[in-house]
Amino acid sequence: MAEFGCEPTNNGKAERTDRTLNEREPAPDSIALVIFDVDGVLVDSEVVSNRVLVRELAAMGHVFDEAETARAFTGLSVPEIKSRIEAERGRPLPDDFAERLWRADRDAFAAALKPVAGVAEALRRIPIAKCVASSGSLEKIRYSLTLTGLLETFDGRLFSAHGVPRGKPAPDLFLFAARHLGVDAGACVVVEDSVPGILAAKAAAMRVFGFAGASHAGPGYAEDLRAAGADQVFTDMEELPALLGCTAASA
Repeated sequence: MAEFGCEPTNNGKAERTDRTLNEREPAPDSIALVIFDVDGVLVDSEVVSNRVLVRELAAMGHVFDEAETARAFTGLSVPEIKSRIEAERGRPLPDDFAERLWRADRDAFAAALKPVAGVAEALRRIPIAKCVASSGSLEKIRYSLTLTGLLETFDGRLFSAHGVPRGKPAPDLFLFAARHLGVDAGACVVVEDSVPGILAAKAAAMRVFGFAGASHAGPGYAEDLRAAGADQVFTDMEELPALLGCTAASA
């Protein structure tokens, strides 16, 4: 299968690799591209990341509880989290906040990160072009997918909110990915686990499936995704191929 090969850089431009999608495979119901979030969709990282965030913020003099940060910050980029905390608390976080948080995340991921249950088999059964579009940095995306054995599935088609003017819930990231992969927004399906991600996909005029099956998705989580506008909400990654119209024969 020929594949896409674009990655955004921090200046918002794309770096082309030597792999391009010259011929798109036939896809069910005119779906030409499935765009996956990473945290809480491909890797079960939200609980781990949230604990790290609470611990690092406390060390900087900002006390939050885990429920508060999960509710306020899931799905947002680190620059957006930093901006919101500074606005709420009225004092700046350290300039190296993002670097300190990433170092702590990296150590925690090395010890505990797992793929979302069933995701590797689900990806194998989806014969549609796939890419990643995440609020995390490219370094974090690559690290997470490498640890969980999923990186090769996307073969360089990695997009970070750090490469666009506005992160989720703005549509910039998803539109950037679709544009650089030559796919109309209407032919994309986004798989997201957060309300900001659902809102971003809808603002991009894309179909969006809300995943509420990772370890951070407690009571009422599926309803929150549905209320945000998810076209479908599911809790078992094994359901995704069928939701996309992929049959066993097409996988």
